[in-house]
Amino acid sequence: MKNTLLILFVTTMLSFNLYSFSLKNYKLKLHSVPISYQDTVKKGSSNLDILVSELNFNYKLHKRKAHASYYANKFNGKRTANGERFSNDKLTAAHRTLPFGTKLRITNPKNGKSLIVKVNDRGPFVRGREIDLSRRAFMELTTNKRGGEMDVIIEVQLDK
Repeated sequence: MKNTLLILFVTTMLSFNLYSFSLKNYKLKLHSVPISYQDTVKKGSSNLDILVSELNFNYKLHKRKAHASYYANKFNGKRTANGERFSNDKLTAAHRTLPFGTKLRITNPKNGKSLIVKVNDRGPFVRGREIDLSRRAFMELTTNKRGGEMDVIIEVQLDK
């Protein structure tokens, strides 16, 4: 699977004449294909399209070992701190200090999975937790579907 994805990636780059693209600023491991924030992904796009779109951004490490949890279902439909309606089906997060709208790449170091979430709420308000993820984001990252907490790496997306 990893080799197939890598071959597909290289073939696509060559076919679109992207040979001038440099991988030296590319910090994402090729074996972890991110799932982009849902507003930027069109239906029918492949993981390869998402991977190529993520190459346009740089990320700055915010916290290497952050403790993450996910929202309870009772918050569905309620307003978040920035005024949006919360949905556990979106890829969003709550953070105490990062500005609303900040996009974060969250990576589970145990399995290498990563995805992009948007900060739209404040929290978590439990001591020792760094970030609250929507249930969808949490479940896509975790290997233990019954657990409610995990350690993650948080990276902040820098402007182009």
